[in-house]
This record gives sequence, structure tokens and C-alpha cells, in this order.
Amino acid sequence: QVQLVESGGGSVEAGGSLRLSCAYTDSPRCMAWFRRQAPGKERDWVASIHVMGSTNVADSVKGRFTIAKVNHENTLYLDMTGLTLDDTAMYYCAADSMSHSLCTGEAGRRSENFAYWGQGTQVTVSS
Repeated sequence: QVQLVESGGGSVEAGGSLRLSCAYTDSPRCMAWFRRQAPGKERDWVASIHVMGSTNVADSVKGRFTIAKVNHENTLYLDMTGLTLDDTAMYYCAADSMSHSLCTGEAGRRSENFAYWGQGTQVTVSS
């Protein structure tokens, strides 16, 4: 049973930066960040990373967000820069055992394909 614990959320002014962390157990093969921008909305995919090192980032955050995993720390990171009001959301860490091809393809962008989830960390961007 993979356990995920996010941290690092908070309030920041537009244009600012934050680093989200997700501590994990059991070295999942595929990990991702999703976000829910409002209660009742679906969780939107933000970025994925496979254990082989391949990463994908959503177009909406490309060039501003970076996903990285430090194996010896058992921690997944999401470095966020140039934050805008639209980045305000609850951010979730997710994990699964899916293969490289699935993780780096469309499957790795769908929340329903991830078996394990953290509790979320809130990011609020203000003007």
C-alpha cells in the first residue's frame, strides 16, 4: 500500500514561486500531480514522472512548473514559478504501478488510472 503525504502549499502573490513536496513509500513506478481548482470540479492533470525518468507537463503550466523525484529522499516535487490566479487549487500527489508507456501517455494524465492519492495541499495565488 503506497502512502503519499503532500506538503508545501500556501498563499503566494501572483508571479511568485512555491515548491510542493510529496513523501511516498514503496517507490511507485508512476507518479503525478493533479489539481482541483474548485470544489465539485474534476482533478486536472498537471505533470507526471515515471521511475525511468521520463516526465510530462500539462501545456497550461509548461515552462513554469517542473516535476522531479529524488529517490533517496522518497520525495516527489513540483516546483512552481510564475504563479497566476488560475493556479489556485488543491494540489494532489498520485501514484500507480503503470508501465512507462502508459505513464507517459494519455493514461498517465487521467486521475481514474491512479490507485493511490495523498490528502492534498492548498495553493492560493493572490493579486
